[in-house]
Amino acid sequence: MSLPRPSHALAAAVLVAAAALVPAGAAGAEPAPALPTADQLKSALLSVNDLGPAYTGAPAGESPGPSANPTPVSGCDALDALINMHATAPGPATPRAETELDGQDGNPMVTESLTAEDPARLTTDFDTATDAFRTCHTITFNAGTEDSATFTVTPVALGDRQDAPAVRLDGTIAGVRLSAYLGVERFGTVGMVYGFFQREASDAQTASAQYRTAVAKVEHTLGTTAGSTTPPAATATQGLSV
Repeated sequence: MSLPRPSHALAAAVLVAAAALVPAGAAGAEPAPALPTADQLKSALLSVNDLGPAYTGAPAGESPGPSANPTPVSGCDALDALINMHATAPGPATPRAETELDGQDGNPMVTESLTAEDPARLTTDFDTATDAFRTCHTITFNAGTEDSATFTVTPVALGDRQDAPAVRLDGTIAGVRLSAYLGVERFGTVGMVYGFFQREASDAQTASAQYRTAVAKVEHTLGTTAGSTTPPAATATQGLSV
């Protein structure tokens, strides 16, 4: 696939912001008991088998996962605060797994991350992310291109649960029109961030269908339901089957 990929740059910027849904715990705090492990979370992620043969897994070096450095953002103070909180929060990393699945030539691109955290902390972070999604109308990213890129932000419903925060982003990077659908969901002690990125098109039906697939897989694999505040049935001691 050709580089640079504008959708890949946007995905990296958005995931840095969305990763603040579940920032690292406070310094000196002990990890919450019975959280799913990173390997268990990995088994709950979308795979090529879930989306079909038109998709391939991205090489590890090309993953748009969040880095330790904040991505410059303007136009949405709530989201900017989330990014900086994630980038500077002290303490050990929480269990996390993420994936990127690419269509032909990286179009569309699907990203998903799962992170486990103490239920009370996750509730606070989820509420903060929900507020950011609701109050942001435009947002400008410095997404790895020479020029900044401004996107309109529109609340949408990606899945069956109307309270699950989700937005559509529309804008242009390096002269290429991009659209993105971003959704966050919680499953007890696990937070999910889903992204669907597309060049020169906006396939809401596919974005929604794949989001529903992601939710269903997490529910089935971790033994919990979307929107639940109850910890998943599958724990580190019980184990999971892939």
